[in-house]
Amino acid sequence: MSSQRRVVITGMGVISALGHSASANWDALRAGRAGIGPIANIPTDLLNIKIAAEVRGFDPATHFEHKRLPLLDRVSQFALVAAREAVAQSGLDFRSDGRGERTACIVGSGIGGENTHNEQSQRFFGDKNPRVHPLTILRVMANAPACHIGIEFGLTGPAFAVVSACASANHAMSQAFDMVRSGKVDFAVTGGSEACVTVTVMKAWEAMRVTADDTCRPFCKQRHGMVLGEGAGIFVLEEYAHARRRGATILAEFAGAGMTADAGDMVFPSEVTIARAMQHALADAGLGVEEIDYINAHGTGTPANDPTETKSIRRVFGAHADKLAVSSTKSMHGHALGAAGALELIAVIGALRDGIIPPTANFIDPDPECDLDYVPNTARERKVRAALSNSFAFGGLNSVVALRQAP
Repeated sequence: MSSQRRVVITGMGVISALGHSASANWDALRAGRAGIGPIANIPTDLLNIKIAAEVRGFDPATHFEHKRLPLLDRVSQFALVAAREAVAQSGLDFRSDGRGERTACIVGSGIGGENTHNEQSQRFFGDKNPRVHPLTILRVMANAPACHIGIEFGLTGPAFAVVSACASANHAMSQAFDMVRSGKVDFAVTGGSEACVTVTVMKAWEAMRVTADDTCRPFCKQRHGMVLGEGAGIFVLEEYAHARRRGATILAEFAGAGMTADAGDMVFPSEVTIARAMQHALADAGLGVEEIDYINAHGTGTPANDPTETKSIRRVFGAHADKLAVSSTKSMHGHALGAAGALELIAVIGALRDGIIPPTANFIDPDPECDLDYVPNTARERKVRAALSNSFAFGGLNSVVALRQAP
């Protein structure tokens, strides 16, 4: 294990198709309750795929002042709602004692302000209006969520966005972890946000022929694609000794991270480099394979991803792979692209704290190519000492984070 500082999680917040808080999301995950359903928030007359994991019942006006809303795309709204919950739980006031100067704000997003982009494109090309909204750039930029979080909480340390498709959140959190561990900062507010359920994004994914029209069924024989989701997960990372001194509730230890690139195919994943990312995470955390009890898989439900990830896990864990619990919570909250890893970290923290493995929902029959224990349909009680969370992205970008039980 590295002699550098230990890093812990002292706050978490989330909004997704499963609910508008971390507790609501965890309750749904442990119950195996999916948030996938018919699309309600956008027109579907031009869509062939009419299901998604949408955030429903969300009224921005109840969360933000009227004068602030013109600055906020849906992606920033989600990020701020999640950040408020995370910071409140942490109990930290970043405007006191110079903490804001010692805090990083790093948020991943694969697409950024897509709702604004969609609306203004319709206005310009569809409605033939020569003028677009004057705040369009401020709304669409992928770093907007990080900027708005920093403004709200007075975070004047390093702040930036990470954009690496479906690995964005894990990459962002890994960068934040490294900055706290190295002593560059003492705190970090980090995670991912995505608001990608728009007509144009849905049509683009349809064109790739990787989306399912019924539901998401990772690792089972009947799987035939992913289901888009949206939402945000934000976490407060803190140097362990400081958290102990102030009596903070520690949710989990952020133990390590591993990152690789396939440098091969833009779409088809590489078993070898995925495995190497998991190995790097284990080494970075100082964990042996036998210490891992649970893996929250990338598990998109596509024909190519699931068997490749299964083979990668077997490559890394050998005989211990048959003792692992592996599940894909995308079967419940959908694939939220740049926010996926952040939503999935809620599941990992819940497993570590409560000793409950969230299931892979919608599972029917096993696939011979996917031969691990995927905790089908029903949550399972099991002590979890340490866990991995996998995120793999188009372009061959792999990011894995390792968490331990709270020290």
